[in-house]
Amino acid sequence: MDKYLLTGASGFLGSIIVSHLQSFADVITLGRSVENAIQANITEEIPRLPPCDVVIHAAGKAHMIPQTALEKQMFMDVNFQGTVNLCRALEKNHSTAPVKTFVFISSVSVYGLDEGESISEEVELLGDTPYAKSKIKAESFLRDWSEQQGCNLVILRLPLIVGSNPVGNLAKLIEGVKSKKYLNIDGGKARKSMVLGEDVAALIGNLGTHSGTFNLTDTFNPSFKEVSDLVSEKLGQSKPLNIPMIIARPLGWIGDVFKFFPVNSGMITKMTTNLTFDSSKAVEILGWQPRKVLSNFDTVFK
Repeated sequence: MDKYLLTGASGFLGSIIVSHLQSFADVITLGRSVENAIQANITEEIPRLPPCDVVIHAAGKAHMIPQTALEKQMFMDVNFQGTVNLCRALEKNHSTAPVKTFVFISSVSVYGLDEGESISEEVELLGDTPYAKSKIKAESFLRDWSEQQGCNLVILRLPLIVGSNPVGNLAKLIEGVKSKKYLNIDGGKARKSMVLGEDVAALIGNLGTHSGTFNLTDTFNPSFKEVSDLVSEKLGQSKPLNIPMIIARPLGWIGDVFKFFPVNSGMITKMTTNLTFDSSKAVEILGWQPRKVLSNFDTVFK
């Protein structure tokens, strides 16, 4: 039986992964909190690690808009330097390959796109936010490192992840519906890629000896209206109202000038343009068989 080492087990996706793996495998967790089997801050140190077969690096910094140079640097420290330090720790374990497979949880933000449809893994990486840059740099380092060490590398680029007690944009949408402050724009017809966290965890547990970079989506790419209507139904509330573009655009312009205003042009654009990713490579090579997010939305309210 393979032994797994997981970073980020206390995070949103990491907690889903560890729950799935522990049902059939030996899992060692690594992180800063005392709940981990190995307590260490890989951003600042190179810990001593036991031998392992598969490493899943899910730890990372996200869901924050940096306001200062220090906050921007934190993304690079955590997402890039933390990855380097983890690899240096793994190198100490074996004289040959330190692990069989290294799984890196990345993000579709590396593409740096605000709109587009069926974006594949071959698209140039143009992400210019501190978060995207740190993920791009970590991916590049891992490609060189895995080749030098002779281990399989699987990079999973994920869109919005759906699961119990969600974070990020889905959490904001749910809170907006709860407080009756959320409104769809232009019919809420814009589609965004999403994926169930449980499906990602199941795939990781069955990677075998595969290598490569893969987008993972539910392949359906629900619209804002479909998601917000379903959230409203689950909460027992009326469906959100809609604002036509003729009204939304001027509101965005106001927000561009007055920063305290709840919306701006950038937000309007994101809510009215499609941004979907192609996961056919994962379907073909990894046997990826995702479930539709909307058909399994109860997991959000567990």
